[in-house]
Amino acid sequence: MRAAVLRQHGAPPEYGPHPVPRRGLGQALIKVTAAPINPLDLLCASGTSYFGAPALPYVPGAQGVGVVAESDTLPAGQRVWFSCGAGMAPGDGAMAEFCVAADTAALPLPDGIGDDLVAALGLSAIAAWMALTWRGRLAVGEHVLILGASGTVGQVGVQAARLLGAGRVIAACRDDHGRARAVDLGADAVADLTGDDPAVLATRLAEAAGGRIDLVLDPVWGVPAQAALRVLSPDGRLVNLGSSAGAQASLSSAPLRSGVLSVLGYTNNALSPEQKAAALGEILAHAAAGRLRTDLERVPLADVAEVWSRCGRAPHRRGVMIPP
Repeated sequence: MRAAVLRQHGAPPEYGPHPVPRRGLGQALIKVTAAPINPLDLLCASGTSYFGAPALPYVPGAQGVGVVAESDTLPAGQRVWFSCGAGMAPGDGAMAEFCVAADTAALPLPDGIGDDLVAALGLSAIAAWMALTWRGRLAVGEHVLILGASGTVGQVGVQAARLLGAGRVIAACRDDHGRARAVDLGADAVADLTGDDPAVLATRLAEAAGGRIDLVLDPVWGVPAQAALRVLSPDGRLVNLGSSAGAQASLSSAPLRSGVLSVLGYTNNALSPEQKAAALGEILAHAAAGRLRTDLERVPLADVAEVWSRCGRAPHRRGVMIPP
């Protein structure tokens, strides 16, 4: 088969021949129709993630969409979204013509939504949705701040907060295009995260928030998280699910204690298959109805190296690789 093969940590994968994976007990062989490039894939491929450096060579891609070719429990021809442990555990991933995934990690898809949109949403949408609900305990009427609003998690977060009943949604990111896009997706106000001074950023966030922030969705950490914690309302929660702005953030004890604030970590790896399935079901129902969308570009798998280098950069269109 043809695949995107990583041969060196920190380098883009190379398009070329690779053995077709063999499924084991409880696994499905899936013919891939769409596979997104996510920041998680780049992090794993760097060899510096907390999962450890993956053995080389391997095919990256922690998720994808495809059609079941072989399985003991799923019908052949069933269209599915699936996740796998590529880069986090031994084995190849979704950026290939075929991929193996656990039967329990392959979720049947409804009609009415394209493979490319399902792939672009996938784990990023699950993360935004579950960070707001399961981890962040978003209540109807609360005011929500979305950091890193230009990325896929942020784009979904803006829309999900609105769908889940937030009273006010504030979107913050570094680029003009991302802030304009956030307004288009339903944000009530936006803030500029450009700069390295937490006090300056906190002032901008406070002005956009209008005096109240109950919950922060934070896929960036670093200085933006420090700024958000300065303006978080009493009993507020910050849910962190990434560190694209910096691996370290300085937290002051007094505001945390006096505001009875909560800083919560989130990872999709903590979810059960049932939780992932339920979350994705809700997400795709909204997407099929036109209530949830994200920016994406369909690209032939042969062009993987070029799209790989753009992941995480403005204008933040999720690259969805289409195998031959």
